[in-house]
Amino acid sequence: MNNLDFPIKLVFNISSLHNDFSAHDANGRSVAYVKQKLFKLKEDISVFTDESQTTLSYTIKADRWIDFSAAYSIRNHEGAEIGKVARKGWRSIWKAEYLLIDPNERPQHKIQEENGWRKVLDGLLSEIPFLGLLTGYFFNPSYIVTNNDLKPVARLKKETSFWGHKFEITKLVETGQEDDERMMLGLMMMILLERRRG
Repeated sequence: MNNLDFPIKLVFNISSLHNDFSAHDANGRSVAYVKQKLFKLKEDISVFTDESQTTLSYTIKADRWIDFSAAYSIRNHEGAEIGKVARKGWRSIWKAEYLLIDPNERPQHKIQEENGWRKVLDGLLSEIPFLGLLTGYFFNPSYIVTNNDLKPVARLKKETSFWGHKFEITKLVETGQEDDERMMLGLMMMILLERRRG
């Protein structure tokens, strides 16, 4: 994922049995194809260069069975760990919150849902017949990425749609290439976990 041109569009494949999506940059260039393996007790994600799935670029794997406090190790195609994304336990029930951790085990960025009430209202209304189908048009969650100084760095926002399958990542300040890589992969993992909402 070099020389990314933001915004990045994430579009889920709603006709597939897999939980998978494609990522394209502002010029329409494919930057990743992300595929979650089915029937795994631990989350297991493959990130390819494009939809052909011929070149594996990264893997993301959970350190434990599905858990509120799981950490997901991000490794490049050579198997070297380039970072982790960790869910912030029970705090994520109210507002989704994740930490991006660098290869030296230092927290580098935080990903946090901007409006917790959207999560509550979406959860309540999605249980009502017919009305639940419309929540994707009204409750579109957005997530802000901040650095250790709490300065906003990037935003991921769900776009209006019935099936909740389109998202956009915009960059708010300039960051280094390694930071962009880790941030993109962390957001991709997070959205696989959070997209069932809205």
